[in-house]
Amino acid sequence: MNVGLIFSIANAGIIPFWLLLIVAPGWRGTQLLVHSIAIPLILGLTYFWLFASPFIMGPPLPEGGSFFSLTGVMTLFQSPVALTAGWIHYLVFDLFVGAWETRDATRRGFPHWLLIVCLVVTLMVGPIGLMLYLLLRAALGKGGLSLSET
Repeated sequence: MNVGLIFSIANAGIIPFWLLLIVAPGWRGTQLLVHSIAIPLILGLTYFWLFASPFIMGPPLPEGGSFFSLTGVMTLFQSPVALTAGWIHYLVFDLFVGAWETRDATRRGFPHWLLIVCLVVTLMVGPIGLMLYLLLRAALGKGGLSLSET
């Protein structure tokens, strides 16, 4: 298995979906591709396959790797398979947040040019982008800091 190739495909392959959110958020194709189960399902299955492959096919994960300590996570991510799975985890969740921001912004009449800034920040540093979107939304009177639909 060429983990580097999987990493590169996932990393570059997510960009068109971000571009759809930025340039064509209301287009039917964006609705079908980004706001549906398609991309999370594809990336989720890739993530699951990478996550499970060391247990099924090897190579084993580094000894001492775990999710329960900083040292354990650092050790775990010495494995290219685990690191790629972790990166895909980020890609899936950041795109999910960006898609939510887009739907929420459309519903609330949030200015699209400001949403673009938030989407780019969310793509690069997910939680900061979400925080920026919520703060701008509140500052513009387009909703509070809550993630709820109201």
